[in-house]
Amino acid sequence: MSTPAFLTGQFLLAMPGIGDPRFERSVIAMCAHDENGALGIGIGSEIEGLGLHELLGQFDIAPGAAPDAPVHAGGPVEPMRGFVLHSTDWGGQDTIEVAGRWNLSGTIDVLRAIAEGTGPSRWLVALGYAGWGEGQLDGEMTRHGWFSTPGELALLYDVPARSRWERAFSGAGIDPRLLASSAGRA
Repeated sequence: MSTPAFLTGQFLLAMPGIGDPRFERSVIAMCAHDENGALGIGIGSEIEGLGLHELLGQFDIAPGAAPDAPVHAGGPVEPMRGFVLHSTDWGGQDTIEVAGRWNLSGTIDVLRAIAEGTGPSRWLVALGYAGWGEGQLDGEMTRHGWFSTPGELALLYDVPARSRWERAFSGAGIDPRLLASSAGRA
């Protein structure tokens, strides 16, 4: 039986009391979800003290036209591996289109293009990703822990990282201040 890719192109929001401090108040842009597992990029927090210019410098790329944007904590898996979530107006060597909403690139060509001013018009850089094995996320979705919302581009590009969690819940008609940090027991 195959699992539908129902979360691809959506945001996963960590519920209060998820039980894993690495995901507390997380907002994850889901980029893949199928019978083999799932992959998403965290967009709810930034890596303190690390900007795009420093990251570009590590690859000997002059910042050129690129602003010194924050780098996001993409997730606990491979935290030194870089990803760029970006608009669909640019594609490179390994660019993957995500449900027609955004693209995901993970090679240095996107960073070079951003620095040269020839890259995507909108982008967000992250280190690491959130990953789930076969059926793992499907199981987690049936328990208290995650909530999914539509992958609205404004949340990705126009809302500061520190505000995304609350804004995503509010956009779904939920006041995050009223969320309980534990489930009831019968």
